Amino acid sequence: MMHSMIVPVWIHHESNIRKKVLVYALLDEQSDACFIKESTMNELNILGSKVHLKLTTVTGEETIESTKTRGLIVCGKNEKIEIALPVTYSRKNIPARHDQIPRPESVEGWPHLQRVANELMPYDRSVEVGLLIGLNCIRAIKPRELIPGKDDEPYARRTLLGWSIIGRVNGDCQDTSDSDSVVASKVIVNKVIINGDTKCSFLSSPTKVKEIIDFAQVRKLFELDFSERETGNVPFSYQDKIFLRKMKDGIHQLKDGHYELPLPLKDDKVKFPNSKELAMCRLMSLKRKLKQKNGFLQDYVAFMKDLIDKGYAEEAPYQGPNFNDGRVWYIPHHGVYHPKKPDKIRVVFDCSAVYKNESLNKNLLQGPDLTNNLIGVLCRFRKEHVAIACDIEAMFHQVKVKPDHRDLLRFLWWENGNPDSTVKEYRMTVHLFGATSSPSVASFALKATADDYAWQCGTEAASFVKNEFYVDDGLTSLPTTAEAIALIRNSKALCSKGGFKLHKFLSNKKEVLEAISLEEKAKSLKNLDLSSEALPIERTLGVEWCIESDTFQFRISINDKPITRRGILSTVSSVFDPMGMVSPFILIGKRILQTLCQDGVDWDDDISDNLKQQWRRWRDDLIQLKEL
Repeated sequence: MMHSMIVPVWIHHESNIRKKVLVYALLDEQSDACFIKESTMNELNILGSKVHLKLTTVTGEETIESTKTRGLIVCGKNEKIEIALPVTYSRKNIPARHDQIPRPESVEGWPHLQRVANELMPYDRSVEVGLLIGLNCIRAIKPRELIPGKDDEPYARRTLLGWSIIGRVNGDCQDTSDSDSVVASKVIVNKVIINGDTKCSFLSSPTKVKEIIDFAQVRKLFELDFSERETGNVPFSYQDKIFLRKMKDGIHQLKDGHYELPLPLKDDKVKFPNSKELAMCRLMSLKRKLKQKNGFLQDYVAFMKDLIDKGYAEEAPYQGPNFNDGRVWYIPHHGVYHPKKPDKIRVVFDCSAVYKNESLNKNLLQGPDLTNNLIGVLCRFRKEHVAIACDIEAMFHQVKVKPDHRDLLRFLWWENGNPDSTVKEYRMTVHLFGATSSPSVASFALKATADDYAWQCGTEAASFVKNEFYVDDGLTSLPTTAEAIALIRNSKALCSKGGFKLHKFLSNKKEVLEAISLEEKAKSLKNLDLSSEALPIERTLGVEWCIESDTFQFRISINDKPITRRGILSTVSSVFDPMGMVSPFILIGKRILQTLCQDGVDWDDDISDNLKQQWRRWRDDLIQLKEL
């Protein structure tokens, strides 16, 4: 892993010293100008003057729109000296990868760097690389202290903005010549055009000038059409066998029917550092975002309240201010919206967050892939005349965590959801979305339910639950409506005995739907008059299912993408066709992409007129898939 001169800084505008934003800043001695990311400018509510920059790079010339601003001030996160930046220009992205950011664990294994470990901020994924400081602000990047180390060892460098680590910190990494991308730093801004007037200038900022073609990703895209694999004969790895043993030895069913399972730790005696500092830092960053985005706070608070009210989380027991027995871990969290459900938020717990070179996911066994094959489930869904589909409500949250493991699932939240109130400690009582082990743990509990209650609820219901679910979505088909109604009744009873609830039922037969209670039907059916209205189109495992005609269809939405390798890849891969029903047509688009890869065309380069014509013809035909 290569680290660059990147430091955490507070940035604000001289006109509003109370509005500060924490970002990572790239200190670049090869750049003659300072640049700020557009999203960082928006967060600071800065309005500058619009300019056009004419950039000349090794790949050609381009003119971009930018905003010029003055009055920005930065200060190192752990420093007190404020530095005024010169004129700064906006860019959509600052070309630095997050894995280049120094962090406390970067100095592990390097004795000469140990004394700066406490000076480095724990890595925070929510903090973006929002600033580039160039040579025209020499005060900020001038070295004040240096810890050189031996030849080829990483070195530490202190500026007025703080310490950074430069060089390769992971000795097991390959040489940079084998890396997937190369970041170089010279973009010459030949001209700055302001209100039509051209002002000659020579500025620079880093840019990604070469990306090695990742043939593995392209090959993976091509092979999606042939992804069916033989199931049942895949041997378990040694770690998978350990996971299954831990689950079988640790499973326990509670009085309310829910199964209780341990966290599958790789080492049951592992000692964790107290990551409360990381969680608090992320919570403060979340607080700023909650107050800035309309509706975000209300949605987030409602989700967390529901989590606590339903018993999925509980207030953590107080153990004293300095308590740390190595069995406590605090998980940061953030909210995301589903692109197809913009009104529905999901709070994701970042179990991969690293503190002092440890993370929760790093210490968990992932477990074997217990998920049924997607294509197999879809094919059997098309087998008989009567089709039914359903969903398990909050599947992961129906599997409890053993009490002695719950302190590894602590998180911070405000009392009553008020960001201005006291921060309190909570802990999850259930396996959570974000832990690498949760999919396998939940699948294990679901299959255990089927095995334990097959004798009571019928082998058909047990077979449906074990073999016809893809994670939390169940799809199957039966010869008659009577059999479908009986399967729904028995499957609901079986799942409820394991603490799982089946809901959001769909069927292509109205007789089946009439036998399902209103609260258990899918949302699109609740206000539907089954006697006179046609059944809707629904998504089942990502595929458009026209329930009325009982057919799979394609809903095509073509966005205006540039005719470049990047735009073509985006359009081709946007068609989700797991069963390969239109693969003869899709392969034409993939062949165009393959040609671009073979010719070494870069992601955003212009393509030949011949390929442009082929692409336009294929794209125009793409929209006709919706008629299929």
